[in-house]
Amino acid sequence: LTMRQRPLALDEIVTCLDVHLEVEFSFLKTGQPAQVIAGLARAEQEFILDWVRRVASINVQLAYAFITEAVAVLDRMDRATIEDWALHAMDTYDQSGLKSALEVIRAAERFVAFAHERKVGSVFGECAGVLLRFAHGLSGRPLRLEEGPCAFTDTETIFLPRLLARLPAPHDNFLIYKAMVAFLGAQTRYGSFRDPLWQALAQTARPERLLTSFHAFESMRLEAVIERELPGLFREIVRLRRALGEDFDPQWLELTSELRRSDATQTDSLTMADAHQGRADLPAPGFLHGELQLEQVRAVMSARMEREKARFRSILRDIVTELTGQDAADASGHRFADRGVRQTAAEADLEDVQLTLDGQPVAVPENARALSRSIVQDIGRIPDDYLVPAGPGEYDPRLLQDRELDPDDVWQGVYHEIGAHLYSEWDFRRQHYRKQWCAVREKTVAPAYDDFHRATLLKHGALVGHLRKTFEALRDDNRLLKRQQHGDDVDIDALVEALADCRDGSEMSDRLFTRLHRTERNIAVIFMVDMSGSTKGWINDAERESLILLAEALETLGDRYAIYGFSGMARKRCEIYRIKAFDEAFDDEVKARISGIRPQDYTRMGFAIRHLSRILSEVEARTRVLITISDGKPDDYDGYRGEYGIEDTRRALLEARRDGIHPYCITIDKEARDYLPHLYGPAGYTVVDEVSALPFKVSDIYRRLTT
Repeated sequence: LTMRQRPLALDEIVTCLDVHLEVEFSFLKTGQPAQVIAGLARAEQEFILDWVRRVASINVQLAYAFITEAVAVLDRMDRATIEDWALHAMDTYDQSGLKSALEVIRAAERFVAFAHERKVGSVFGECAGVLLRFAHGLSGRPLRLEEGPCAFTDTETIFLPRLLARLPAPHDNFLIYKAMVAFLGAQTRYGSFRDPLWQALAQTARPERLLTSFHAFESMRLEAVIERELPGLFREIVRLRRALGEDFDPQWLELTSELRRSDATQTDSLTMADAHQGRADLPAPGFLHGELQLEQVRAVMSARMEREKARFRSILRDIVTELTGQDAADASGHRFADRGVRQTAAEADLEDVQLTLDGQPVAVPENARALSRSIVQDIGRIPDDYLVPAGPGEYDPRLLQDRELDPDDVWQGVYHEIGAHLYSEWDFRRQHYRKQWCAVREKTVAPAYDDFHRATLLKHGALVGHLRKTFEALRDDNRLLKRQQHGDDVDIDALVEALADCRDGSEMSDRLFTRLHRTERNIAVIFMVDMSGSTKGWINDAERESLILLAEALETLGDRYAIYGFSGMARKRCEIYRIKAFDEAFDDEVKARISGIRPQDYTRMGFAIRHLSRILSEVEARTRVLITISDGKPDDYDGYRGEYGIEDTRRALLEARRDGIHPYCITIDKEARDYLPHLYGPAGYTVVDEVSALPFKVSDIYRRLTT
C-alpha cells in the first residue's frame, strides 16, 4: 500500500485527536476512541477525524462527546447518517447551547433508526433548492421554503418536514414534497384564507369541527385546481394517494363534485363544510394536503395586509402628486376606482389593477402591479378604503416597518429577535450553514438637510452633464439585428454567403436583411454601500458623491434602482440602512438621506448580500444587478474576519447568482486583488486606485454593466 492508502497508526490517530481536542488544555482522554478508529480503513479514518475537526471548531467538549459516542455505533451508521447527526448537534449548539447539543450526541441510537428512513426517504435540506424553484414557478405570491415540524403555510412561507419516508422509493418521497408545495401554494394563491373563513369560524359554536370539515372540502377544491393547472403532477398525486392508502371513496367524490367546477371558490367549500360538519364518515384531509395553522396565518396576513394597504395608498398619493402637481395635503381629496374586470372564479388570473382617477384612466406604475396582485390574492379585490390616497404623514410604510421594533432596542434588557430577519451564515470549517445565525434589521438613514447635494452638482457640473447625455443615449439605444428574414436594409455579409452557397449548389438562406431594433431596458439594480467605520473621511464623501451622480444620471435613464447601506456589530446586530427603496422617488428626502450616510461599525457582508438579493428577487425585471461599493474585505470583531468572512461572502454571492442576480464590486482597497477574484471572479470587480476618481468610475462601470 502507498502512504496515502495505508491506515493511520494508533499513535498518528492519537496525535491528530490531541490536536483537534486541545488535550494540552482540556486534559481529555483520546486513547480508547483512537483504538477503535485504528481498526478502520484509511478513508473511514479520515472521514471520522475530519468530522471531529469540524465539531471541535465550535466546541471541544462537544467534539469529544461526538467521537466517544461515534465509535460505539460506527458499525450501524453510514456516512450520511453520521454527517446528519453531527450537523444536527452543531445546529442545536448554535441555537440552544452545549447542554442541548450533548443530548443530541447522546441520542445516537435515534439516528441509527433514522438511517434506514433516510436510505429510502427524501431529506428537505437536500431537495430544498429544486423545490424552491418549483415554488417560484407557480403563479401567485413568491413563497419561501423552510424546515418545520409539519407541512403548512403561513401565506408567505411553506414549512415542510425534515424527512419524508412514507413510501419505499426516494423519488416518490420527493414527489410527496412537491405535491405538498403545490397544495400549500394553492391555499394562498386561490383564496383559502380569505375573510369569509374568519367570519364563519367566529360565528360557529364549534370552530374546531368546522375547520376540520372546511379543510377536507377545501382540499378537494384545490385538487381540482391542480388537476387543471398541473395535470402531470396531478397524475402523480393520484398515484401517491393510492400508495399511501388514501384513495378517495366514490361517494366522497360524488359529494364534492360541485367543488370541481372551475368557478368554485372558498365560499363554496365553507358552505359544504358547514352543512356536513360533524359527519362520522367525513374523510380527514390527506397527508399530501398538509395542515392548517391558522394562528400563524392570521399573524402573517394581518401584518402584510396592513403593510400593503399603507404602501398602496402611498403610491396613489404619489400618482396624484405627479399628475396634478398638488402636494400630499391635497391628494386625499381625489378618488380612485378599480375598473379592472376580474372574474370571481377561483383560478382566474390576478390581472394588474386598472385604475381611474376622478373618472379618467391612469397608468399604474410598475411598483403597484405586483402589490395589487398580492392584495387581490388575499382579499379577492381592491377594497374601496385602499383606493383613497394617503394624506400627509398618513400610512407611511416606512413608519409601519420601524414601529415594530427600534433596532437599537435589542441591546436594552434581555436580547430578543422580535422584528428581525434571520439569515443563515456559511461556516467553512464545518462546511455547512449556521442556521438562522444573523439577526438583520432595516433602519432608515437619518436625512441631513444640508448643502451636500447642491455642492456635489456644482463640484462635478461638467461630469453631471456628460453622464446625463451618455445615459440619455442609452435610453434611446437601437441595436442593429443582422441576418433577418425581413428588414430595413440588405445584409451584405449574409448576401455574399448566400450567393456563394447558391454557386456551389447549397441551399440559399432567406435571412438577408438587417433591422434596427429598439432596445427595451428592463433592469433593476441595488447599490449596496459599505457604511463601516473604515469609510470615515474622504471615502465617505466619495461614496455620497458617487450616489448623487448616479441617481441624477439614472433619473434620466429610467432604470429602476435602490440604494441601501450596510454595517453591523457581530451576528446579533446586522443592520441594513434604507437610503432609497425601489418604490421611492429621488426626492428631497432621499437626497438628504444620501447626505446623511455616516460610517457605522464593521463590514459583515454575507447577511447584506442575502437580504438585498431577497429584495432584488422580488422585483419583476429581466436583468437584476447587485453592485457593492466598498473600501475593504469582509470583517467583524466576533471572528468574521480572514477566511471565515471571505468564504461566507463568497457563498452568499453564489446564492445570488443561483437566483439570477449579477453581483459586481467596486472597491478602493488596494489589496482587493488578493481576495476579490475568489469572491466575484476575474471580471466581476473593479479596483479604483484614487478615491477622488470613484464618482466617475461608478457611473462609467454602471453604464458598461447594463449595456
